[in-house]
Amino acid sequence: MARRKVAEPVGIENVSKLWEYLTPEQRAYLSRNYTIRHYRKNEIIYSEGETAQNVLCLANGKVKILRDGIGGRSQIVRIIKAVEYFGYRAVLAEEPYVTSAVAMENSTIYVVSGGVFVSFLKQNTEVAYYFVKALAVDLGIADSRSANLTQKHIRGRLAESLLFLKDTYGYESDDATISVYLSREDLASLSNMTTSNAIRTLTVFANEKIITVDGRKIKIIDEDRLKKINNFG
Repeated sequence: MARRKVAEPVGIENVSKLWEYLTPEQRAYLSRNYTIRHYRKNEIIYSEGETAQNVLCLANGKVKILRDGIGGRSQIVRIIKAVEYFGYRAVLAEEPYVTSAVAMENSTIYVVSGGVFVSFLKQNTEVAYYFVKALAVDLGIADSRSANLTQKHIRGRLAESLLFLKDTYGYESDDATISVYLSREDLASLSNMTTSNAIRTLTVFANEKIITVDGRKIKIIDEDRLKKINNFG
């Protein structure tokens, strides 16, 4: 299937914060040795069990990271926003991917070979620290969400997911609408609940004047109350 043509993004040197930590030689080498790939909405970027060969940087769009569960049910474990790197944990561990990555909307990704990535880490302590810190932040988020999504009640789980989306993508210009539109299935997967429970709880939140829902658009109108629900589970 032919991919929709989109404008080429600016070069990786203009968007990646990592660029400032590279030596002049590394910058020159990287500028000649990365590729750009375009993915359509719902297109698989990599699958669980595949050999990890590249490090990926999301130039624009949104990507969800999934883990297959019992009975074929998938759970969203992370959401990637521009300009973040992903896929590098498996490269560092020299093991297959333990998750899958899927484009949530039309997305453009910079691709750097794992070999180039590892060589930069070995040569440059600032680059190594950049990714160690990123791994540490991701691990902290994963640990927190893992505990909360198993111990909290349904209201607390959905409240946490809505606040997580707000913190990740921010608000639109109205300072209320979360700047990402998830399907009910994706929102349920992110919240570790069934789709029917997610739909019912959204309706309850809307009736309680905590949020308003317009299709896939969710507007938070009482963030303080949503935080209380999140805090008390």
